[in-house]
Amino acid sequence: MQLDYFAKMAARSAVAPARWRRPFLTFLDGIEKGWTIPVLIVGFAGIWLLFLVIAYQSGDLHADALETWTLGREFAWGNPKHPPLMGWVARLWTLIFPLTDWSFQLLSMTNAAVALWAVDLIARRFVRGDSRAVVLLLLMLLPAYQFHAQRFNANTVLLAVWPLATYCFLRSFETRAIGWAAAAGVLSALAMLGKYYSIFLIASFALAAIVHPQRAVYFRSWAPWVSTLAGLIALGPHIHWLVMTGAAPFAYAIQVHGGIDFGQSLIEASMFLLGLAATLALPAIVWVLSAELRLKYFSADFRAMGPGLLLLFWVFIGTVLLPVMTTVTLGTDMPSLWALQGLFLPAVLIVCGARFTLERLYVVNMVVFVAGIAIIATIVAAPIHAIYRNSINPNERTYYRLAAQELTDRWHQMTGRPMPRISGDDGLAFATAFYSPDHPVYSRPFQFQYTWGMPRATTLQKGWASMCFATDSDCLMWMGKVAMLEPRHVRFDFEVQPRLWGQAGIPATISALMVLPYVAGANAPGPLSAGVEDFSSSHRQ
Repeated sequence: MQLDYFAKMAARSAVAPARWRRPFLTFLDGIEKGWTIPVLIVGFAGIWLLFLVIAYQSGDLHADALETWTLGREFAWGNPKHPPLMGWVARLWTLIFPLTDWSFQLLSMTNAAVALWAVDLIARRFVRGDSRAVVLLLLMLLPAYQFHAQRFNANTVLLAVWPLATYCFLRSFETRAIGWAAAAGVLSALAMLGKYYSIFLIASFALAAIVHPQRAVYFRSWAPWVSTLAGLIALGPHIHWLVMTGAAPFAYAIQVHGGIDFGQSLIEASMFLLGLAATLALPAIVWVLSAELRLKYFSADFRAMGPGLLLLFWVFIGTVLLPVMTTVTLGTDMPSLWALQGLFLPAVLIVCGARFTLERLYVVNMVVFVAGIAIIATIVAAPIHAIYRNSINPNERTYYRLAAQELTDRWHQMTGRPMPRISGDDGLAFATAFYSPDHPVYSRPFQFQYTWGMPRATTLQKGWASMCFATDSDCLMWMGKVAMLEPRHVRFDFEVQPRLWGQAGIPATISALMVLPYVAGANAPGPLSAGVEDFSSSHRQ
């Protein structure tokens, strides 16, 4: 009876829709005409870009985004902390756009838009019309494509690369064409250059191909071998870099994420699964409320799944289970945040695998819900967040630009020349490299990022500066030891106070250390102070 009631309500709405629904119906009519999906994606990116601009009026870029730009300042095939793709993207972007907050926020949302477009490439292989929009609308309810996306880093760069690689693999498996096979290999390599976590995507491709009923046809073709060869060629320069540098990123990963006992690894695996379930909760609820009693056909729909969707199903299973198995087997942590770029797969599987198409009543409701969240967030939540970070509970990002500018001004007053190097608290150091007009070089080697090593004497002679938050005792103690190494230092504290729309915010105290550059005939470099312990002499900046 309840199903009949909602079916009749949907039928009445289709025959005589309410006046306010008619623009949305026209919007949905344009899906197969080719304009609705681009407008939907660009509109989503645009409104959330506006949210970021407003919400962070009293806050600067996330430290991850600032680090990404730092990594990309010089082209390299790798670095001791991360694969190089995110740095490459940031470098190319800033060849065109300025070094500003809005520029990197635009980069973040452009990346999210490309990711949604790539998902639509997959969805349109299986469905037409409204169902394509439903896939994207469900994904737009995930935090991955706006809140997570704004921290452009090794994780978020995969938002676009994973669905693109999956699409190419799907087309390669379906057609076994050489072109698609090569594209699948290159995109898989690109995913690895984004983050080594992508090994789980590549392993899932292999798993899906092996267990699929059409595996014999695929493996008797050239496709898998062309993909493998193309991927190895694309990865070749990075593999050579790894060999020549002793695979430093793997040592870093083991140091930071390894060494967990079996009991703790079980907890990590459980939290990984729970984190994914929590992330999917809102779109899942929206889908259940829309599908209603038709969900009873779920098992039958699953059994009737076509070969393409079956392939994607096994890819999804692999991207969830393989990280869990790795966590338990190797004793590592595995934050669910690392897997967000793969959550497009359940949306595609559920919507495209259903034997029914949602009535326009429900699709319009979904459009209104998604748009309403974005509009309310931008108009209401974004200003509240800005005020909160300015006047109630600021965090480190509130002070990045202010501290960078103050340190730069004082350096110029003391030396009359550009600041060459910056160190200290990572967030402040990355921010100074980005926001200071001098763009000093971040001075701490990434392989020693989590140790407080001493700078080299030659580095100090060229000029060097650092900053710590006055509440960070470890950073302050390290700064004191650096000051003892070089008598030409200038150490001072200063206060920075943000302002938002004319309203003064909560101030913070920053401690700074400047070692003035050596100028021949003007000041001679002093020797290292006797008795000072060089507590990390092998970890020099």
